[in-house]
Amino acid sequence: MATAKVVFATITGNNEDIADIIAQALEEKGMDVEVEEISQADPADFEEVDLCVVCPYTYDEGSLPDEGIDFYEELADVDLTGKVYGVAGSGDTFYGEYFGLAVDKFGQALENAGAKQGAQNVKINLAPDSDEDIKRLDDFAAALAQAVNA
Repeated sequence: MATAKVVFATITGNNEDIADIIAQALEEKGMDVEVEEISQADPADFEEVDLCVVCPYTYDEGSLPDEGIDFYEELADVDLTGKVYGVAGSGDTFYGEYFGLAVDKFGQALENAGAKQGAQNVKINLAPDSDEDIKRLDDFAAALAQAVNA
């Protein structure tokens, strides 16, 4: 059975919801999934799974979550060659060009660590509370599961 680790950063609960939606969709695709809050997670744990998923929030003008900065920096110290990654997170479209930049930054860090992108990044405005948001996250999870099983 393929394995996945979903790591999230949240203040308002929006990204925990995003992580839970993704985890449930991955489980429905037959994957064994562990979900963990980013300040409790170790990037080295990604070396033990097939799929690495990060769900960060972006605040202000493209800033990473404070509680996720160590995790982000430590991704440079792991070898994720042969792993598949995906990044989905929330932001606020009020910030225009800075909307969801943490999603892109984490994606680049995972790619730099050797992982292969399994699905296009997903950026959710605030909370994943519309049917469209949930469909986008379900489709994201389906693409990740397919990439792992390819």
